[in-house]
Parts: sequence; C-alpha cells; structure tokens
Amino acid sequence: MLQAIKELGYEKPTAVQAQTLPVLLGAPTDFIGLAATGTGKTAAFGIPLLEKIDPSQEGVQGLILCPTRELALQVSGQINLLGKFSGIKAVAIYGGASFGEQVRGLKAGASIVVGTPGRMIDHLTRGTLNLRNVRTVILDEADEMISMGFKEDLETILKNVSREKTHTWLFSATMDREVRRVADLYLKNPVQVQVNRNEVLSSTVEQVYYVTKESNKREVLAKLIDAAQDFYGIVFCQTRTTVNDITKYLSERGYKVDFLHGDKDQRHRERTLNDFRDRKITILICTDVASRGLDVKDVTHVINHSIPRELESYVHRIGRTARSGKAGLALSLVTPANRALISQIERMTRSKMKEGVLPTRKEVGTKKISEIFIRFQNQKDFSKAKELVDENWKREIATMSREDIVSKFLMLTFKELFEEAKKTTPPPPLSAPQRSKGSFGRRGHGRGHGSHRWQKSSKQHSRSKWGNH
Repeated sequence: MLQAIKELGYEKPTAVQAQTLPVLLGAPTDFIGLAATGTGKTAAFGIPLLEKIDPSQEGVQGLILCPTRELALQVSGQINLLGKFSGIKAVAIYGGASFGEQVRGLKAGASIVVGTPGRMIDHLTRGTLNLRNVRTVILDEADEMISMGFKEDLETILKNVSREKTHTWLFSATMDREVRRVADLYLKNPVQVQVNRNEVLSSTVEQVYYVTKESNKREVLAKLIDAAQDFYGIVFCQTRTTVNDITKYLSERGYKVDFLHGDKDQRHRERTLNDFRDRKITILICTDVASRGLDVKDVTHVINHSIPRELESYVHRIGRTARSGKAGLALSLVTPANRALISQIERMTRSKMKEGVLPTRKEVGTKKISEIFIRFQNQKDFSKAKELVDENWKREIATMSREDIVSKFLMLTFKELFEEAKKTTPPPPLSAPQRSKGSFGRRGHGRGHGSHRWQKSSKQHSRSKWGNH
C-alpha cells in the first residue's frame, strides 16, 4: 500500500483522510463521513477497504455504490491504482455498457465491485453477482444517489448483505432527512466524521458572476474563455439544446470543444472524457448529468451558462474545480432578472460571490495577439511557406508597410475580434394599456426560463437543510 501511495504522488492526507483513516483502519465499525466534493473521499475509504480484503479468499468482499457511471469508473480506477501491488482488483458495473463483459469481469475474481445501483440490481436478479462474502459496503455520494431516485435500489442491495457480518460506510456531502433515514435503518452505531462543517463549498474556489443579457451569453462566454490564462474547464447548461448550440458556436470559431449530455451513448461519452483528460479538448459543455462523478484533475474553470434551478446542482457543478486543495474559478452568467439569485446562493452556501467586469474586446484582442506573437517569434523554419509566395503575393505587398501586412493577417486570423458588436434596436416603450395586461411585468418575467424563482427539487430539499449543514 505504501508503494502504491508513493507512486500516486500522495504527500500528506487531506482533512477528511486524516480524520477517516484512523477510524476505518481500526476496529470494524459502521461509519458516516460528511465532506464536500473533491476532498479526497475515495482514498479515505479505498485505503482501509483494501487493507481489509483477503486476497486468498474467493468472491466479492467489498461493494461500493455510486450514483453515476462516471463516478463508478473513477472510483474503480482509483481502487485499482491503490491495490496495484496487493493483487486486489476492482471491477466497475454500470448501465449502458456490455453486460457480458461485466459478467466476465466478475467471474475473473474481482474482490471489489464498484457500480451504480440499477446495474447491481440487474446482476443480483440474474444471479451473476453474489454478495454472501461481502464484509464492507460503501455508499459513495449517498445524498446524490437518493436524490436521483435510487433509494429503493439501495435498500434492496443492503437487504442482500449480512447485517451481522457486514459493516457499512456512508459518505455524503450533505445529510438531509432521507440520507439520515437510510443511515438510521442500515448503520449500527456509526462513528461520524464531519469535515468543514460550516463550508458547503471548497474554500479554494473563487466565485464570480457576470450580469448580461440572455442574447449576449455566447459572446460573453467566448470572451471569458479567451481572457483566461490556459483555460481548461467545464461549461454547464440547463438543456441539451443549449449544450448543442454552444458547442457548435465555439467549434465553428476554432475552440477545442466537445459535449456531454444524455443523448450521447456510453462509448462516445468515454471517448469524450478521455479526450478531455488528455487535453485533446480543453472545453467540455455539459448538462447536469455530468456534474457528479466527473473527476478530472486540474480543471481551472467551471462556467455556469445560467444558474441552475436547484442549489445542490450549483454546489455539485462548481465542485468540479478547486479539488484537493487547488485553486479554481467558478464563473456564472446571470441575466438582470436573475440577479436576486446571487444573494440566495450566498446565504445558503455561506460564501461570497464577486461581481465581475467583463473583459473588453480590446483586452481580449491584446491577449490573443500577444499569444500569437510568441508563436511568431518561435517559428524558425518558414521556408516551405515562403516557396508559395508567388508574383501575385509580391505585387500585393510591394506597396504595403510591414505594419500593414501584419495587421491584415491579424484581421484574417482573428476576424471576430475586429467585428463591430451587433447592435439591437430596443423595442418601443409600452403604452399604459399594454403595461396593464402584465405581459411584460415582473410577474410575467418570473414565469419565463430566464428568471425563475429558486425551486425545490423533487425531493423537497428545504432551506433548513442547508442551514444545518
């Protein structure tokens, strides 16, 4: 284990690891760990789980339940890295992938199974997953599993393991009524660890919002990406249509971008995630389906194309950056009608958001031109291009100054920087009779997509839950 930890580059434990490891490496116990996303929970439960596995014993000894296939893949990968020198392997089972391949993985002798509740139920029903030797069950992101509607599946799985011989470890970012009910029903005298009790969000994430019209959001988004230093981030949108629209807009302008939403099959999802991790693409446009379980190192920015309707989604979105103590930026685009949501976020998360000033076209242009100047300086061999400069080119530039030649090429290269911003004519003021109808009044806007009130989720998350976090 020490060899694996060293190879992974771990130098010191995070807060949740420092508090959790002594408990879980000690006497067998049920356990509750409450900590924000991105604080190192996988190693906190993965290391003690591996230490409790007997490699000489056949069958599944450890079971880890995750809300999404992305998280299941990430956790199983981390477990396999930690167990690399122990001869202990984990297999991931999740919906959308080959059932037969997963069965072969189970038969190959995996000691730990990591999966989503629905697919685990499928394997239990078909008899391809046997839980009689399971001694440790881990519920990872328990609050998210329950909010996604997996509570009954969780209870079915927990009923299939021996309560007398098995210990359950529950990890969650929050502890609402439903999570507490599952804990009370299936955990026996659990030891509880709670990290950063007064912080819903990581202290290393900086939150900034920009007020802009809905019609200007695409241009503002491009400006923020251009103004950033080495942007490597995720843009969250409310709908698949918006995801597709933004992806097309950025792709046509030469950005390295791809998307994730529910219409993309598992094979293409995994390819997109691998491309993002390898930085073949540096901008990932997503719906909230990717806000949990998407574990990518060193994400510099998370941008909310619009603020989500539920606070939990906002927290999970921006939890993709500022992970493991690193700094990150969470930027949100807010319409004037939605500006009141900022104070709601600040109250419920006990954190401040700063209003940002959008970079000007000139500032963005100066940065882009500075970047290409460095590339220009470093381009030593241009003989092949020089061969293509025929008489037509020579005649064209004969009467031009060097500054004119460079300026003309910059305008061709960065056409969007020098286009005049589109000006829209404001609608004429409404007459009194029109205003009295209320079509464009404050109430009317409140029903629109761009200025909703903060809605409770289907599980009726209450404000008091966040006050007690």
